[in-house]
Amino acid sequence: MKKINLLLLIVFTLTIFSCKENNDVASNEVKVSQQKDANGFSYETVANDPTGLRLYTLDNGLKVYLSKNSDEPKIQTYIAVRAGSVYDPKESTGLAHYLEHMVFKGTDEIGTLDWEKEKEYLQQISDLYEEHRAEKDPEKKKEIYKKIDEVSLEASNYSIANEYDKMTSSLGATGTNAHTWHEETVYKNKIPANELDKWLDLESERFGQLVLRLFHTELEAVFEEFNRGQDNDGRKSYAAMLDGLFPNHPYGQQSTIGIGEHLKNPSMVAIHNYFNKYYVPNNMAVVLVGDIDFDETIQKVANTFGKMEKKEVTHPTLPKEQPIASPVVKEVFGPTAENISISFRSGGVNTKDEKYVTLVDMILSNGNAGLIDLNLNQKQAVQYARSSPTFLNDYGYHTLSGYPKTGQTLDEVKNLLLAQIEKLKKGEFEDWMIDAVINDLKLSQTQQYENSTALASAYYNAFIHHEDWSKKVKFLDDLKKITKEELVEFANKFYKDNYVVTYKRKGADNSIVKVENPGITPVNLNRDKSSAYMKAFNAREATPLQPKYVDFKSAIKETELDNGIKVSYIENEQNDLFDMNIIFDMGSDNDKKLGLGVGYMEYLGTDKYSAEELKKEFYKLGISYYVSTGAEKSYVGLNGLKENLPEGLKLLSHLWNNAVPNQEAYDKYVTQILKSRQNTKTRKGSILQRGLMSYAKYGENSRLRNIFSNSELNEMNPQELVDLVKDFKNYNQRIFYYGKDVDAAVAALNEHHKVADDLKEYPAATEYTELETGGNVFFVDYDMVQAEMMFLAKGEPFKAENMAASTLFNTYFGSGLSSIVFQEIRESKSLAYSAYSYYAEANDKNDSNYVMAYIGTQANKMPQAVDAMLSLMNDMPEAEEQFNAAKEATLKKLAAQRITKSNIFWTYERLQKLGIDKDHREEMYKAIEKMTLADLKEFFNENIKGEQYNVMVIGNKKDVDMKALSKLGKIQEMDIDYLFNYEKPKDIKQ
Repeated sequence: MKKINLLLLIVFTLTIFSCKENNDVASNEVKVSQQKDANGFSYETVANDPTGLRLYTLDNGLKVYLSKNSDEPKIQTYIAVRAGSVYDPKESTGLAHYLEHMVFKGTDEIGTLDWEKEKEYLQQISDLYEEHRAEKDPEKKKEIYKKIDEVSLEASNYSIANEYDKMTSSLGATGTNAHTWHEETVYKNKIPANELDKWLDLESERFGQLVLRLFHTELEAVFEEFNRGQDNDGRKSYAAMLDGLFPNHPYGQQSTIGIGEHLKNPSMVAIHNYFNKYYVPNNMAVVLVGDIDFDETIQKVANTFGKMEKKEVTHPTLPKEQPIASPVVKEVFGPTAENISISFRSGGVNTKDEKYVTLVDMILSNGNAGLIDLNLNQKQAVQYARSSPTFLNDYGYHTLSGYPKTGQTLDEVKNLLLAQIEKLKKGEFEDWMIDAVINDLKLSQTQQYENSTALASAYYNAFIHHEDWSKKVKFLDDLKKITKEELVEFANKFYKDNYVVTYKRKGADNSIVKVENPGITPVNLNRDKSSAYMKAFNAREATPLQPKYVDFKSAIKETELDNGIKVSYIENEQNDLFDMNIIFDMGSDNDKKLGLGVGYMEYLGTDKYSAEELKKEFYKLGISYYVSTGAEKSYVGLNGLKENLPEGLKLLSHLWNNAVPNQEAYDKYVTQILKSRQNTKTRKGSILQRGLMSYAKYGENSRLRNIFSNSELNEMNPQELVDLVKDFKNYNQRIFYYGKDVDAAVAALNEHHKVADDLKEYPAATEYTELETGGNVFFVDYDMVQAEMMFLAKGEPFKAENMAASTLFNTYFGSGLSSIVFQEIRESKSLAYSAYSYYAEANDKNDSNYVMAYIGTQANKMPQAVDAMLSLMNDMPEAEEQFNAAKEATLKKLAAQRITKSNIFWTYERLQKLGIDKDHREEMYKAIEKMTLADLKEFFNENIKGEQYNVMVIGNKKDVDMKALSKLGKIQEMDIDYLFNYEKPKDIKQ
């Protein structure tokens, strides 16, 4: 949908939808059919359902959503439970989320060496936590916690960490994870289709019983997650907004992560009770979308999950909210850029409000031609603004948000946002907009449903929110019935002074909770051991999938335009959508002004259209266009419905040839760039991942720092930028087309894409030298609870023959829940919420590979976490069983991987940059098949062990142990403006 900026395909059956007087109720009815499959299982289908859903309900109440997608031999799986934070006991907030973590720890069969002995220790730990929870004396609580730590160490002698993750990894699963939100907990895996039997057995065992092993180490990991939330200004603003909207309902009063006091005083008894109450089949759904056989699949689900026992489940009755009579004001403080949000409380899913607010939201902000898009973003009246709706079971909310431009107050942004609502209330939007945005939603949804993961997500959301799929299928048809008059009437009743306004201001947050390092004793991982369940699991063999490789030269066909420009193309066999890219093998490295000029074009009109009118013309056509410039390549893209390509290309060419410079628009554009620079340097992610990373690689001479100064921007001639972009089309270029009717696309290009007879060669590119690493610690002082750090070591130049070993190494050592790094640093020692390491292959054959590692943890744990990471990076633990599992997982992922559709072209583009002219996966697969642990150890010794690191750290200097950091190298405290080559705020022209 519009938030993902999918294709804006508006004219699809536009003439049909515009004749509202011909729409009657009967034509909009959706027929629901009850049928039986070959095995006698009853299922429900919906007529004209583009997703082909079969919805089963087993005898025990379990809902099973099945849909077929044969694009790849994989199945997207979700196990959804109607159990979220709103159902947490008031004295145990965060319980549902912590339970989610613990469901990964195994059962009385998974993850144990001797359950009879282990359970005695787990009972002791549970009793100690109840004692700890009841104790009020802080010192006595510490003593009890020490005892918990001691007993937990003993219990770990009988536990095996990450057995569940090892088994899912051995299937070749990807995306293994889970999330908890207000009303849901959802468990995720994408598995090879041939591994469905083993996955079902594993998951039905996992959800059949809860065992709270390795409890106190995982609790610390959850508290680290809590800390990350305290360092996230967006999350804090969101929580404040919910608190204002829902002063009584748990939506606003019980955050998913919980409060610190409750996290530090958990009850294993309460968690067991919660699991037993809500994790029952009649409160759960299994969602499977992918390469499945319906009849076989439902039989297998019934044979496994069908054995779960149905229990009566009653969700608590939650408080009702009184209407908001006047604006509620919230304030949040933190280091990131100021912004504001305005939120209106609505009805929830399956209400009239959901339909009307969805439509209002798209008219306000659809990414192209909405009131906010055109009146605020296009005119640069603010730095940036948008709107977005959310609908839950009991209520929903519609949020408008914005960032101020330089010199603008948050209240001025607020007034501009509210002014767009007033325009809508007065009907000041064009009559065609309702039809246009409905078709935008419809065709965006169609594209979404082609993706198995997106479709599976839609199914589990329908389950969580008690939606009949038939209503989901007809939802957009219901929107068509809404007239402009009805929408305006709704807006006038709904949008009043009944909102919550949340000011995110810059400043110190005095509500931050800081905690002590509890000094957990590392528990035993027993990584070289296996439970009886896992041994039997691994002994089962599925019919292996055979890898499929791509012959790029036959899959990518070629033709050319009348002027000789090469056109590569791939037929779209799915639908009538097209995607066309004009590709220039030059970018900002070749001409620094190019990116500036391309960005400026966004705000320009022509001799025929204003900038706003152009946006509307494209939107009416249902065509999206973009122009983008990277360091080495630039693209002019056009996509939409195939039949509208000629008109879209004609309009794009008109803009390209006839853009008119506008000094006022340019001045605003410069101000926006300078404000964006100031906002960027307030974000810790940008500082670490961009600023510090670039400096650690390149030093002062980097792409990141090679920017125009403030004065250079202000003195630039807008005409020069427009001429540069117009002349851009006269450089060497090539075209990639994905769609049907290639001849028609070529004809349109011949007619509308006119270029010079003799195309220009590219200017020479600026080169940036990768520096040697080692002995440097680059530190930025930032107001945050956690500290984050990265290690970077320059390796050898890219070698294609190393790709197999590096892929296997990353799986085994540093990437994923069952990797060595994750197990040691988080599972055993509980030193970080997030820790990983990987060998990063270069993107270009002339660049170097890098060894990377990351730790995010409490500042007071950092020295221990660093020691643990460096120990691993210098002496790779050798675990034969874990290596074999990693090898098997890597091979299965390669076997199930399919490169299809337009990805064939873009994959080939990437490989050619590496000097590879064929599908490299075939050689990788064969190499990994032969690889031993000794081979991996040799790769480690040659490429990772003993490397010299540049270390990048961001944290609060008051909390970080600078003396410990100095042991890693010479500390250089970096100025953020210097990192990005920005000028100080006082130097910026207002």
